[in-house]
Amino acid sequence: MNTSTDTMRQDILAAALTLAPFEGWTDMMLRKAERKAGLTRGAAALYFPEGPLGVIAYWAEQLDAEAAAKLAAMDLSSMKIREKVTAGVLARMEAMDDHLEAARRASSRLALPDGFAQGTRQVWASADMIWRAIGDTSTDSNYYSKRTILSLVIGSTLPMWLSDETSNKTKARAFLDDRIANVMQFEKLKWEFKSKTENWPEPVALLGALRYGGGFKRRRRRRSRTL
Repeated sequence: MNTSTDTMRQDILAAALTLAPFEGWTDMMLRKAERKAGLTRGAAALYFPEGPLGVIAYWAEQLDAEAAAKLAAMDLSSMKIREKVTAGVLARMEAMDDHLEAARRASSRLALPDGFAQGTRQVWASADMIWRAIGDTSTDSNYYSKRTILSLVIGSTLPMWLSDETSNKTKARAFLDDRIANVMQFEKLKWEFKSKTENWPEPVALLGALRYGGGFKRRRRRRSRTL
């Protein structure tokens, strides 16, 4: 994207963030944002052909970039994995704090049928950003499981963050701590199960042995001696 296009998109977004708390993320709001940014009528459609949903997606990308920059400035090497993940989610949530009402209205807009898939993609993108920012390099099934689980954490924490009126988001932070504690407990149990079963036969081989009697030979011999 060239610099002038990006500048125009930034100007439209800045205007939209001041209007969305009152207007919602609507076509009418976008037309007003267009005028407020000093653009001619219809210009917003050139930069955001998807309409208000496109502006929300662009804003989400900016928030992810801001959170990633914040994480890059931290001394992550001295932190445990749980602390890194918590810091990542908090950085992403805090990036919205200057425009919380616009974020609330965006969340409501994405809950509509035509925005639901986009909302899901945005949460996944945020989870991916966090894992990458804290140094995750997995490429196997862990890549997807980590991002799926963190997406669930982000998705459940977001409404708590947006609705929490306490100072310093005390309730939302406690909720996040509990969710991550649950995830870490799950990961611990998963690791313990894997370590205890790593020498177990493959399921297909085991089922094959049972199917063709391999698993019962010893039992049959014992039983023949008791008849």
